Amino acid sequence: MKEQVIRTGKDVGMVILGNTVYALAVTMFILPNGLITGGTTGLAIVANHYFQIPVTGFVSVFNVLMFLIGALILGKKFAMTTIISTFYYPIILGIFQSVPALANVTSDHMLSALYAGVMIGTAIGIVIRAGASTGGMDIPPLVCNKIWGLPISAVMYVCDCGILLLQILFSVQEQVLYGLLLVFLYTTVLDKVLLMGQSKTQVKIISEKYEEINGMILGKLDRSSTLLHGETGYLRSSLPVILTVISGRELQRLNKEVQKIDEEAFMIVSPVKEVKGKGFTSKKEYL
Repeated sequence: MKEQVIRTGKDVGMVILGNTVYALAVTMFILPNGLITGGTTGLAIVANHYFQIPVTGFVSVFNVLMFLIGALILGKKFAMTTIISTFYYPIILGIFQSVPALANVTSDHMLSALYAGVMIGTAIGIVIRAGASTGGMDIPPLVCNKIWGLPISAVMYVCDCGILLLQILFSVQEQVLYGLLLVFLYTTVLDKVLLMGQSKTQVKIISEKYEEINGMILGKLDRSSTLLHGETGYLRSSLPVILTVISGRELQRLNKEVQKIDEEAFMIVSPVKEVKGKGFTSKKEYL
């Protein structure tokens, strides 16, 4: 029970941190320099240009509307993980906008696009890793996925492109280029943040001294391994293939230890985006 409370508190803290960073990026770099962007903020900029609706007011109403739709279609669990973002983000955005110094950080559009992209991508990644959503325009892709089975990423890209097109109508060509750079950058950073700490290295080893190498992996490296059935292509000799997953830091040590045992060992090394199971996402058990 205590661990669950700690985990919940940590997730709430991450959601608050992510939304705070997002609001800072919008206040410091996007709004002062007139950058175009996707998501709820992009729609708010369109509404502000055509109808003079305050950005904070539009974001508040739109987020609540999307929250209600998401809660109705996606269920209570979704509502609980998103409610913090839905109500906290507009509030913190309004607070930051009331601090004039935050809007005078830089007038350089390139710097603004770069910093905003990094901050927004990091912010969304932090929130998603906490098992929550930033709300707003994150919700329609989830709804489309549940009702029609459409890919979430594809719907999200279409929505962002549509919002960018609406802003292109009143933006200069240079602003369009900065906007495209911003969207590309924050989607790239988002992918990196989501995979941070989860990417590993997969190694396959083929050697006649597989017993010694397997024992070294289990003993010295304290990593698990799997012996796959293998057969050489030329001589048709049965030879087990050792499969193991390690961190990038352990690769050099593994390579040295394998070379000590068999200099002719054949190794195949490939990156793995995510690994789940004992020793990685759950506690290792020793028998």
